[in-house]
Amino acid sequence: MSRPITKLLIANRGEIAVRVIRTAQRLGIATVLVCHELDLGSPASVMADEIVMLEGRTGVAAYLDAAQILAAAQKAGADAIHPGYGFLSENAAFAKAVSEAGLIFVGPTAAMIDLMGDKVRARAFAQKHGVPVAPSVIEDDDPVNFVAKARALGAPLLVKPSAGGGGKGMRIVRDMAKLDEEIAQARSEGARYFGDGRLYVERFVEEPRHIEVQVFGDGQGHVIHLGERECSAQRRFQKIIEETPSPVLTPDLRARICQAAVDLARAAHYANAGTVEFIYGRDEFYFLEMNTRLQVEHPVTEEVTGLDLVEWQLRIAAGEGLPCTQSEIRSNGHAIELRIYAESPSRGFLPTTGPLLVFDPPEGEGVRIDTGFVQGQRVTSAFDPMLAKLIIHAPDRSSAIDRACDALREFVILGCETNIEFLGALTGSSAFRSGDVHTGFIDANPHLAQAPDVEGEALMRVLGAACMALPVLREEAEEIPTLHAMMGGWRN
Repeated sequence: MSRPITKLLIANRGEIAVRVIRTAQRLGIATVLVCHELDLGSPASVMADEIVMLEGRTGVAAYLDAAQILAAAQKAGADAIHPGYGFLSENAAFAKAVSEAGLIFVGPTAAMIDLMGDKVRARAFAQKHGVPVAPSVIEDDDPVNFVAKARALGAPLLVKPSAGGGGKGMRIVRDMAKLDEEIAQARSEGARYFGDGRLYVERFVEEPRHIEVQVFGDGQGHVIHLGERECSAQRRFQKIIEETPSPVLTPDLRARICQAAVDLARAAHYANAGTVEFIYGRDEFYFLEMNTRLQVEHPVTEEVTGLDLVEWQLRIAAGEGLPCTQSEIRSNGHAIELRIYAESPSRGFLPTTGPLLVFDPPEGEGVRIDTGFVQGQRVTSAFDPMLAKLIIHAPDRSSAIDRACDALREFVILGCETNIEFLGALTGSSAFRSGDVHTGFIDANPHLAQAPDVEGEALMRVLGAACMALPVLREEAEEIPTLHAMMGGWRN
């Protein structure tokens, strides 16, 4: 049954809040943004039609306060809530509370979030419905013999928390003598991050690639895919660069992996946006997990398909069904997304902070910037260090890489250290250009993160030239003080 959305509350912040607000307003939907005091003055807070302030001991705590956010939606008279990604986006209890309050949750049902949020249950569901899974041992099936059965699989192994996500708690075991120790550490991290110490162990694919498929369902068993994305450029299980299409999949393999994703979502009667993730290696692929939300990297799919995935989310949530059929989906060219972080690659990628004295993103054909920052804002340690997403679209992969390298060179950020130079080194490397990158490539090539060896006077000259090349700083330096200007042309 169709139920139009007239007023949407965005339960998030930063660039994804900007992204959702922009589409909602284009569709004529009024927007309400929950906002912690740390985010006042941000682009999202300026764009939203209405703001409801959140209170919390920390900014993160405020955006995780489900009761406070639901109360804000009811107070504002919103009829739907979009959770974005992160925070409460995959919280089944929150989705259920939203629905029980009579509001629309822009995403899948609480039951679906609960099913796919438990990695063991999701894996069992995938296996039951014919989706390939890696050989594994699940602790819940036989706790007493869990370690012995894991040892019998043979190295290398991947130990994972059952309730995990984002790479937290995952351990690669190549030396079986360390298995007990790694299991203990994974269990401890699972309990700390997710409140759940249950584990499972699966055969680890050496030098694996990470392939994911964007799917949409209407909740009635109708599901389509919008192609795959490759996310193999990772650091410690965290994605850094994503692209579509994958440079290594053959047409046959692409069809098989996309069909497997559709089969899984269809079996679950999935509703709204979802991403089915796979590990790929040696011409085999295995189900990894399903993310029941919009992904950070969704813009690359938008660029090649010409579709607005947030609009799809809103229309499906309003009961309009899938906007088109599988045969109507077209893919054009190649797209790459690069995540710009406030961090120091040469110091182990430690997050950095400071005021954005200059924030000058590149522009031009095929260049898109998604960001929640503007020049003058301060980068703090309160939230995730991502400053922006640089999205590139070009007719082919080689052109997209060239365009990405040019855009990175033109992206100027002063005030805090960023990973822009590291991304340029990675994207311009022969391995990335040839498509020969796996999930462990960055960790195995630390030289990519090394800072340039520029010291002393040379460094001062470079920094001075860079500063004077920026109009905003040059104008500041050349400006005549008011008192002097009032003196006119008088000379002594």
